[in-house]
Amino acid sequence: MQQEAVTEATGDELDQDLTPVVGANLKRLRVKRGLSLERLAKASGVSRAMLGQIELGQSTPTINIVWKIARSLAVPFSALISHRARPRAAVFEAQSAKVLSSADGSFVSRALFPFDEPRNVEFYELRLAPRSRELAEPHAAGTTENLVLSQGTLHLRVEAERFVLRAGDAAYFEADVPHEYHNPGEVEAVMYLVMTYV
Repeated sequence: MQQEAVTEATGDELDQDLTPVVGANLKRLRVKRGLSLERLAKASGVSRAMLGQIELGQSTPTINIVWKIARSLAVPFSALISHRARPRAAVFEAQSAKVLSSADGSFVSRALFPFDEPRNVEFYELRLAPRSRELAEPHAAGTTENLVLSQGTLHLRVEAERFVLRAGDAAYFEADVPHEYHNPGEVEAVMYLVMTYV
């Protein structure tokens, strides 16, 4: 195992300054995809020991190794060697938020997460006007919604099941079936939604 790691590290290596960048990007992308070092090693043909050394910044990989890893993660080469443009923390100001609304404006969805890269979890603020309904088509198979109502009253229908939520109540459901939000009250319903994809 040790000999394999040494052999892989020889050849046209990337600049030493990129070693920590590649390590951090590799770990982030691997974890995001739910891959263990063992699974990534099998998929990429790069030993587990070498992958571990790269993630820890202890080994500078060759260009060939970076290509193998990029192909196995289905990301461009640049995704592994680029400094992340987005900082570790960010503020999403309300006035510049990405907002979607229904045709009549009664239902408004505001994204509370960055759009700069693919993700399998999304976070939204939803607002539903008094005495309004919003019908939602089924999402992709395996999608779930975790919803908390912070203001007002909400009638939630998931296929044939019906639930009543009051401020502070939360609901969790499989969202790959038709579902409906209904605000029967006189005040705007405000909800926070975490949507998770498989």
